[in-house]
Amino acid sequence: MAYWTDSVIVCHPRHFCDESERFLSDVLLPNLVWHAGRTAAAVRTSALSCLLALLHGGAITDGQLLCLEERLSPLVFSALEEDSQMSRLLACRSLSATLELIGTSLHHEALNKIYPELLKRLDDSSEEVRSVAMQAVGLWLSSLTKDYNPELCAPHLQLLFQQLLLHLDDPDSSVQDQVLEVLKKGSSLHPSLLQREAEAVRDKQRSPLHCDLLLQHISTLPTQTLQH
Repeated sequence: MAYWTDSVIVCHPRHFCDESERFLSDVLLPNLVWHAGRTAAAVRTSALSCLLALLHGGAITDGQLLCLEERLSPLVFSALEEDSQMSRLLACRSLSATLELIGTSLHHEALNKIYPELLKRLDDSSEEVRSVAMQAVGLWLSSLTKDYNPELCAPHLQLLFQQLLLHLDDPDSSVQDQVLEVLKKGSSLHPSLLQREAEAVRDKQRSPLHCDLLLQHISTLPTQTLQH
């Protein structure tokens, strides 16, 4: 339902969200599917831009997004591999926005499909994409609720920790600082596992400084969290 007030159309919020869901499902998702050619690539970039605006604008409810997540995520993952830096950046930001909106509502199987795609972008040729991907990894960690079993998902956490520890040795100190903060955020999930992984690479890194800072942080965690 819509009505006029002072020459402006005002739509009922539920009606607006219903239209947004249809727009996402019927317009954006089909245009995110990969097709060869520059025109198709430009269309996908435009669709990603619209998707990000939709997610940031609050035009779609968390429930609607959850219903479409299984269809949406594989298309955004594909966009992370685009030749276009802008498309990769928009895809990273879209994943970040999705995690902010529904990350804590996602099943662990859905969550475990996301982090490997983000890890790939930590080696991106674009520093901006790398930074946004790292921020998204932090949001991924923040999405893990008490239902995420760290023992059951230990292989996933081990891979994540190992890859992040590689980037903790990045030549760029600002990248090291960013990775350190992300690792600190994830340390409470499985402290003993992260401690083992950090100790294993400490002497192999150019400087042990950031590893030592991480290990020092882990040592300050409550004793019970160290007994995983």
